[in-house]
Amino acid sequence: MTDMTLTAETTPPAGRSRYHFEVMRRAIDVIDAAGPQARLEDVAAEMGMSAAHFQRVFSDWAGISPKRFAQYLALGHAKSLLQDRFTTLEAAHAAGLSGTGRLHDLFLRWEAMSPGDFARDGAGLDIAWGWFDSPFGPALVTGTARGICGIAFASEAGEDAAFADLTGRWPAAAFTESPGRLAPWVDSAFGQGGGGPTPLVMIGAPFQIKVWEALMRIPSGHVTTYSEIAGAIGHPKAVRAVGTAVGRNPISLLIPCHRALRKSGGLGGYHWGLPVKRAILAWESARADAGVSGG
Repeated sequence: MTDMTLTAETTPPAGRSRYHFEVMRRAIDVIDAAGPQARLEDVAAEMGMSAAHFQRVFSDWAGISPKRFAQYLALGHAKSLLQDRFTTLEAAHAAGLSGTGRLHDLFLRWEAMSPGDFARDGAGLDIAWGWFDSPFGPALVTGTARGICGIAFASEAGEDAAFADLTGRWPAAAFTESPGRLAPWVDSAFGQGGGGPTPLVMIGAPFQIKVWEALMRIPSGHVTTYSEIAGAIGHPKAVRAVGTAVGRNPISLLIPCHRALRKSGGLGGYHWGLPVKRAILAWESARADAGVSGG
């Protein structure tokens, strides 16, 4: 069982509602279609908002203007990230980032369940669940008495599918709807609380745990490749298995599987939908470049 602490770099803005993300999601679709030539007035008109109001709402969420954000959404952005913000995990580990890697402007404390606990499919665990607003739409959050064990984004998958996915990972556990039990951790995780520690509980096979711990060493606004992760955990030939473990990460955003890309610069997959992955990567890059450190 491990117990580590991460300091972080940027916090999702406070008080973001589900409505705001739906506005942003629609706007991203419009910006995507228009490309870098998107005009503020045209996008705002598509959204049924004045240009001034739309600019204000969008910039508050993204940290930059809609026009600048369009550049981060371009399909070539992933390749440029690999060129400019590639993180070598072995170097990160040598620099001590395994314990102090940056991830959002909060502290994360995590521990891994024992292989025996994992093998029992969650038997004996009481897992609370609840729906919350997040910077990337409705989020299903699950947690044990020790910390958050799951975050799923439902904007693409749908709430029913997200719920079936997370609860199906630990079929022998007892699930109880109890958002109040999770709210302090969720507020801290999404930058809406007082900045207290956010405890995470990793429930997975030993190989998966190694991969997820490697993901925690990727700084916000940076990326790495599946092959880099494989090398960092001592299994350089297990790139496919690493990809599978990345895809099975149950704690989205906080364990940043969205920062893992193909060596070619392709986005690869994302369990909760590639539009969400693109939005998260663009949002993190934009806020990093704008020097935004909190909401």
